[in-house]
Amino acid sequence: MNLKALHKLSYGLYIICSRKGDRLNGQISNTVFQVTSEPPIIAVAINKNNLTHQFITQSKVFTVSILSQDTPLSFIGRFGFKSGRDIDKLEGINYKIGETQAPVVTDHTLAYLEAKVLQRVDVKTHTIFIGELVGAEILKEGESMTYAYYHQVKRGTTPKTAPVYIEEKRR
Repeated sequence: MNLKALHKLSYGLYIICSRKGDRLNGQISNTVFQVTSEPPIIAVAINKNNLTHQFITQSKVFTVSILSQDTPLSFIGRFGFKSGRDIDKLEGINYKIGETQAPVVTDHTLAYLEAKVLQRVDVKTHTIFIGELVGAEILKEGESMTYAYYHQVKRGTTPKTAPVYIEEKRR
């Protein structure tokens, strides 16, 4: 079986944020999708080892910042290759506190979504959080960052905690 066939699925690149008490955190994700339009329901897959997973589990809220194509790799790396256990990922980053009291990253963001968790689905290494939209706004026009663009044009890499990570077999 050639698991690289999964790379042909289309994805975007997003920052998912949540809160736990007064603490705020966020991470990069490529797995966000709309489930229904009426009522508006979205879903996001988060690795169980990520700090953001703990925050969403406790607060039952999350935000999605939809990144623009011109987002710098250093910005993506801050949210994708560093842990909120070691640094404050939002320090020096423009964000606002949304309807859910979770942060919404506004730097390099075309639009954002806010959701309250309705259901969780365990999928081994990840949890799919299904949430009803409670807020959404377009911040600026532009092209959304796709995961293909991130890899092919920006030459970005995939962290081991990503749902699409495939370990290269040594021969």
